[in-house]
Amino acid sequence: QLVLFDFDGTIADTARDMINSLNILLAEYSRDPIEYGELRDYVSNGTPALLKHGFGCSPQDANYENLKQQYLAIYAHNLAVHTHLFEGTMSILKRCVESGIKWGIVTNKPEQLTRRIVDFLQLSDNVSCVVGGDTLEQRKPDPEPILYACQLAGVDSSCAIMVGDSWRDIDAGKAAGMNTVGVTYGYIPPEDNPLEWHADHLIHSISELEQILWHNSLASHSA
Repeated sequence: QLVLFDFDGTIADTARDMINSLNILLAEYSRDPIEYGELRDYVSNGTPALLKHGFGCSPQDANYENLKQQYLAIYAHNLAVHTHLFEGTMSILKRCVESGIKWGIVTNKPEQLTRRIVDFLQLSDNVSCVVGGDTLEQRKPDPEPILYACQLAGVDSSCAIMVGDSWRDIDAGKAAGMNTVGVTYGYIPPEDNPLEWHADHLIHSISELEQILWHNSLASHSA
């Protein structure tokens, strides 16, 4: 009845805009830019990963919060320069709507930034819920954001499925009592092995979700 998607690296290819925004901030501090290929696989880890690679700082450092706010301000002005849906995403979302299956977004990205990109991608009319990393106190891998998304959509979590490109998505989905789908085309660091997420399904393109949603009963989840 409900498909919940992570955002960055799952339905939206946002990496280039996120990395370009980091490079703008690096330039302001007279630091060298970082190549897209060096950072692409770490984008799902969000601002902390970007600032770690760019400035070598972590959330525990005194200057982290200041850098984070500067980065988010720059990114807010560069949200949709290169960002686009992964190939096949719109087809899946349209079929969900046509089939009476609700769909929503649960991401650790700030909610308002996510909503702005959702508007740009012309998805707002059909999305049932958007839960960001700052919507609640909890973030994935905590299951609360997913359970809240189910509440907003009016669907029991046992009738929902979580799709994402990180162990956080899978752990959160499992903790919420739902079937899970890991995607391998997203932003996955080389040290991370999707097989170790133990998702119910792994897909290599979002188009493969069609087989799971409409040609698979998902009965294996209760086995």
